[in-house]
Amino acid sequence: MDTLDLARWQFAITTVYHFFFVPVTISLVAITAGLQTAWYRTGKEKYLRLTKFYGKLFLINIAMGVVTGLVQEFQFGMNWSDYSRFVGDVFGAPLALEGLLAFFLESTFIGLWMFGWDRLPKLVHLGCIWMVVLGTQLSAYFILAANSWMQHPVGFRYNAERGRAELTDLWAVLTNKVVLVTFPHTIFAAFMVGGAFVAGVALWHLIRRPEVDKAVFRSALKIGASIVLVASAGVAISGDLQGKVMTEVQPMKMAAAEALYETEKPAAFSAFTIGTLDGSKEIFSIKVPYLLSFLATGSFDGEVRGINSLQEAYEQLYGPGSYKPNIPLTYWTFRLMIGVGMASAAVALWLLWTTRRGRAPTRWLIYLAAPLPLLPMVANTFGWIFTETGRQPWLVFGLLPTASGVSPGTTSGEVITSLVGFTALYGVLAVVETKLLLRTIRGGLAGTDDPPADEPPDGSPEQAEKPLSFAY
Repeated sequence: MDTLDLARWQFAITTVYHFFFVPVTISLVAITAGLQTAWYRTGKEKYLRLTKFYGKLFLINIAMGVVTGLVQEFQFGMNWSDYSRFVGDVFGAPLALEGLLAFFLESTFIGLWMFGWDRLPKLVHLGCIWMVVLGTQLSAYFILAANSWMQHPVGFRYNAERGRAELTDLWAVLTNKVVLVTFPHTIFAAFMVGGAFVAGVALWHLIRRPEVDKAVFRSALKIGASIVLVASAGVAISGDLQGKVMTEVQPMKMAAAEALYETEKPAAFSAFTIGTLDGSKEIFSIKVPYLLSFLATGSFDGEVRGINSLQEAYEQLYGPGSYKPNIPLTYWTFRLMIGVGMASAAVALWLLWTTRRGRAPTRWLIYLAAPLPLLPMVANTFGWIFTETGRQPWLVFGLLPTASGVSPGTTSGEVITSLVGFTALYGVLAVVETKLLLRTIRGGLAGTDDPPADEPPDGSPEQAEKPLSFAY
């Protein structure tokens, strides 16, 4: 493998690993803030205990997310210096906003929230966690704005003398049509991960430790599963909008996602396709008539351009070369993203149905407790693999080929050394993270050594809640 291939593998491995933590952080901090708000408004002890419990899990996760995220920035200078030089003037603005505004906002108020229990007034302390929520949302938006510029570059001019893009309109970058649909899609997908995480942990406790805090974890299960269902609807709606924008700005990615080689009007959606190993042609396919036209254009008889037609057009526009992404990889990651995401929603709906009206979950449901949080996380991963590989062979679509972005002075030996080192280190960190999470999850809610307080039956007047005080 040459330097380019190794650099791509390293960036892919570190990015996928880092993104395991991102959706959990984005969603779990908001869920924790919602639980604390419920405690502040109702005074119910169960919401405070859940806030403390899931808040600890959030803190463990964000620590790992920050550490792994730093590696992403190091790679821009290590392996992708020509890319950094090309996009630096444009990327500098949103990434500076993310670092100086969003990240400092998160870190400052996380500290106040962690150490402010019983020290700050309740309302001020509640405001701290909501400021962390705001910081995570802003951080996600600025980073997605930078990534969306790679998908659809706007608000810049090309300086041929310096051979780089230069920012001319920051507002255009921040309101790029791609980021306007990518941001809600990413946030809804993150809430699917967070909701499944909350529900999966609660289900484990209901099955394995039914005598401890049963009513509290039953509430957590309902909250988590409900979040997954609502977020899955948001993912479907925002994904539909995203598909139409993708067809407009990156028609080759849409064609590759469907393994559509010839232009069709109307176009059928391929539910399952078998093609040649090199992805050059279709052998067998199961199709849904008219569906692709609607997904791509909003019209059931809309035209969707095929791979071969787009390849010819790009050769005329950009010169000789292949402008096709890896068709089998793009096709299957797109379907796995959708399929695993739908499975997550189905499991959440099933959990709500089987535990309705106070019914106890059957013991065999324990087999869902472990995979439930992983399903939407896997769907997120497939989604990002599709997004980034479907853009190939471009780093910045239509401007900078991937082969032109790698550091010219970096050798294969240097890249493979850092690749092996980072991969091994991430493997160790994965073990540490998993053990910390499992230990905290098994520890349960604070105060579980005491007899659990009786919950008033549904529909009855609430009993007075005893004050509860914890400190991390």
